[in-house]
Amino acid sequence: MIELIVADRCTGCGKCIEVCPNDVFAGFEGDQPTIARRGDCHTCFLCELYCPVDAIYVSPLADREPGLTEASIVASGFLGHFARANGWRAGRPLREPARPAAPTNAA
Repeated sequence: MIELIVADRCTGCGKCIEVCPNDVFAGFEGDQPTIARRGDCHTCFLCELYCPVDAIYVSPLADREPGLTEASIVASGFLGHFARANGWRAGRPLREPARPAAPTNAA
């Protein structure tokens, strides 16, 4: 479930609003979005994956985490963890360098 947007990191790019399939966020490009409909979040992690500055934390738990604070999440290193664990960086998937074609032994 969506837990927080770290105000100090958010640039107001609007990517989270754009990619959320359940319209969980409210706001406009250029302004920091707000979590308007937390109960509509189905924990797809798209907002966290596409956030280019790792400003969003989505918990894998269905219920709110007790005692969770912005400071504790920032200190934990969890911001961006899901994206890194799934091969994403700065909101974009990592691409492997092109591999040269294997030589053929055509006779």
